[in-house]
Amino acid sequence: MPTQYEDERSWETSNAQYDDDNGEDVIDNPEEVLQECLEKFKTPDYIMEPGIFGQLKRYFQAGGNPEQVIEQLSNNYSAVAQMANLLAEWLILAEVKVTEVQAMVENHLKEMIIKTFDPKKADTIFTEEGETPAWLTEMIEHPTWRSLIYRLAEDYPDCLMLNFTIKLISDAGFQGEITSISTAAQQIEVFSRVLKSAIVGFLQSSDDWQNSVNECAKMVCHGAHTYVYSQVIVHILSQEQRGGSIMKRLSQEITKCAQQSGHDVTPITLALTAGESWRGARTALAAMLSRGALNPADISVLFRAYNQPEPPPVHLLRIPQFLELLVDSLYKLGSKLNPEHKSKYTYLLAYSASVCEGVTPGKPIKDELKPTLQAIEKIHAVCCSSVSSSELIAELPSLYHCIRFPVVGMGVLVWVECVVTEPSYFKLCTEHCPVHLALLDEVASCHPLLHHRLLKLLIKLFESKQEDLEILVQLELRKMLLDRMVNLLSRGCVVPVLLYIKNCTSRGDVDLSLIRYFLTEVLDAIAPPFTPEFVQLVLPMVENEEITGTMRAEGENDPVSEFIVHCKAHY
Repeated sequence: MPTQYEDERSWETSNAQYDDDNGEDVIDNPEEVLQECLEKFKTPDYIMEPGIFGQLKRYFQAGGNPEQVIEQLSNNYSAVAQMANLLAEWLILAEVKVTEVQAMVENHLKEMIIKTFDPKKADTIFTEEGETPAWLTEMIEHPTWRSLIYRLAEDYPDCLMLNFTIKLISDAGFQGEITSISTAAQQIEVFSRVLKSAIVGFLQSSDDWQNSVNECAKMVCHGAHTYVYSQVIVHILSQEQRGGSIMKRLSQEITKCAQQSGHDVTPITLALTAGESWRGARTALAAMLSRGALNPADISVLFRAYNQPEPPPVHLLRIPQFLELLVDSLYKLGSKLNPEHKSKYTYLLAYSASVCEGVTPGKPIKDELKPTLQAIEKIHAVCCSSVSSSELIAELPSLYHCIRFPVVGMGVLVWVECVVTEPSYFKLCTEHCPVHLALLDEVASCHPLLHHRLLKLLIKLFESKQEDLEILVQLELRKMLLDRMVNLLSRGCVVPVLLYIKNCTSRGDVDLSLIRYFLTEVLDAIAPPFTPEFVQLVLPMVENEEITGTMRAEGENDPVSEFIVHCKAHY
């Protein structure tokens, strides 16, 4: 049966024919045509259909009665669209905002379309009409209707019309909106644009880079084909001199996301890693990565390979998943490590963290290997000794010295996280600032790249329920943790810390005295000039009378008033 869109096209075509042969079209079965047309004329509001003129022409050519068609169309005219327009005008006259009225109409239309959408009928638009309807091109210019297309594309991924519309949206430059659309993954042109937008978003992000990475990784991990395609593209970009290391990090984050989703991507990871000639080392590595666990046999294979005069390339060991397994095996509480093989674990970790490739292939530079290995072994011995806090104080000088090594800083962070998240830790702690958390201050000072993970730990502790402690003791504990956050802020982790405190204030689930304490410490530690982003985050909290009202003195000599006056004058 011809659709309304085909009807409209046939009307235009018929007009041309009419001009040529005075409208003498031949009707093979007039009775059938008349019955078909009358059935359509009986449907509600058929006079509003785009194909009405084509059907009228067919009806009259088949010898139809004009009075009958007029009666059919007028009796079945409900004027739904006109009534909707009239109601909209009444609402506007009743002083409802035009934008609100438009939103009401559009949202109702969206609900009706979602409820009644038929993908098979939608596909006939292209199979029968043969070209892109003008209304579809106009439709994708509006955000409301693009969002409708995205919603329908999720529900009907096999609909040809929706897939084509997604491509139109991408061609129109709106690919940034469809990063989470599964339909985009079915068309390489669309997916390539979406991937480009995601990578650009990652490169342009600063303090919010983790969210950009997560969004990009989630989109890439949609399917095996999108993962392989994206990783190959990112791998090629990682070979560039400029920005190659950033793309390498993005590739690693995507791999991590895939692993967290339960996918074994080890074969793909190793396929994109050079060193194909070292089959023994690659096989041992692949076995451990696929299982997500280390074992002495495969570790021994790697240990022997990296003790040869011409060892494999060091980047084989620098796969993040393998490094995490090594760190956890050496520093995580409760990990069982065979003493006979411990030296192999520490050697491989030290080698991966300190050795770099030399100018001559097979001749790596090992100048930092020995001191790194000594630092790893020293901290490992302390972590395994189960010393008390008082005994740990005696080890602080050597601990602070070893923490300067990035790999040791990571190990200390893993160890401290295991210790302080024990349910009874703060219950048995007597110091105002436990030694373990003091070590984290040193980690924050030495290793900016660990700030994100360190902040996550402090937030976890700050939000933990310490129900065994008295209320006042809980408040003092949280003040101590806020001190650690202020220290982290002073070391450069400014925006993430302030965003968290701002969210605490917005949620209203944190005692205002704690927010007041935090702001007091921050105002004592800062001095102009400030960035606009810093002012945007801090000023609303400082201006809040409920928080800082008791902190203000007469005049403008207190830190709160001085900060407000400075911000008002310069921003």
